[in-house]
Amino acid sequence: MRQTWLIFSQATTVALAGYFVVSTLKPEWLHEAPKVVPTLPAAAGAPPRASVQFSFAAAAQAASPAVVAVLANKPAPSQREIDADPWLRFHFGKRPQQQRPQTGLGSGVIVSPEGYVLTNNHVVAGATEIRVQLADGRDTPARLVGTDPETDLAVLRITLPPPLPVIHPGKAGELQVGDVVLAIGNPFNVGQTVTSGIISALGRTQLGLSTFENFIQTDAAINPGNSGGALVDVQGRLVGINTAIYSRTGGGSLGIGFAIPVDSAYQVLEALVKDGKVSRGWLGVITGDINAEVVDTLKLSVDHGVLVKEVFKASPAAKAGLEAGDVVVEVAGQPVRSPRELVNVVAALKPDSQTSISVQRGKETLKLPLQVGLRQPQTTDDAVPE
Repeated sequence: MRQTWLIFSQATTVALAGYFVVSTLKPEWLHEAPKVVPTLPAAAGAPPRASVQFSFAAAAQAASPAVVAVLANKPAPSQREIDADPWLRFHFGKRPQQQRPQTGLGSGVIVSPEGYVLTNNHVVAGATEIRVQLADGRDTPARLVGTDPETDLAVLRITLPPPLPVIHPGKAGELQVGDVVLAIGNPFNVGQTVTSGIISALGRTQLGLSTFENFIQTDAAINPGNSGGALVDVQGRLVGINTAIYSRTGGGSLGIGFAIPVDSAYQVLEALVKDGKVSRGWLGVITGDINAEVVDTLKLSVDHGVLVKEVFKASPAAKAGLEAGDVVVEVAGQPVRSPRELVNVVAALKPDSQTSISVQRGKETLKLPLQVGLRQPQTTDDAVPE
């Protein structure tokens, strides 16, 4: 009996010692591993991507295929041009040897299935050869249809097998300060790039960028190479053609960029495609602003409008009966409140068309018949005096 008890106690001691070793070194041998059940999303009722992650991807995907890179080969600048331009003088200096041709870089937007491309005039001005590179990798020569330096717009045409990606136009008149916009182009020739921001101002004028100015201002990053590219809304619709940046050095964005409104751009597009040029209305006056002193001196019954300082002989204004001292308050049914606004309203009228012009002469209001004249490019008339 004693021997049996001794064997039992020894076996128990060995078993306990073995358990202690196993539990210390290999505890998984003593317990079944827990089963890991993955958590799967519910197939039905799952929220769409847009509700869980805010993104402009849809707008970028809709517009980007129609935005192209524009490469324009231009002759090398002459020494006279270099001497006259500080920017060229800084980069080229005094070099009597033969200069190499330049390659201008910019962007453009395909706006019709026929292959018409909107871009900036300064991108292609003076070019001897123009090429367009599409976002899908295709590369093709482009023909210059026409230019309009007074708005800094140009129209190109490319010939490629259909279908071509075409951007959808938006409505610039519906834009508001604070609206989100995307700028799409080819900055610094790094490839197509999308930046985002908001509209920070509308109707910017007197910037000295072109004769007719009505710019959309945005803080979406616009850099050299973006010129001629697309400014689009959150639906991917074209609302402007990116044109210029404000920069102290000219080398990069400081958060202020300017775009030509899409409605103005399409008016120029239609005219260049149809006639090869843009014909604008002309009045034939030199104008000034209205202020309290002018109202008191001329004994006016209005406190807004555009002062006529001089009427050119044999001009449409003279034939209509306008006189120095008159205040233009309305043209073709559109109110005008500044000299710049008067220029833009008259320029939008078709030459030789018949309309009316409303003026205030002292306390008398007159509505005069007007036959619109033809404005010559770079005419200094009808503008705000220096």
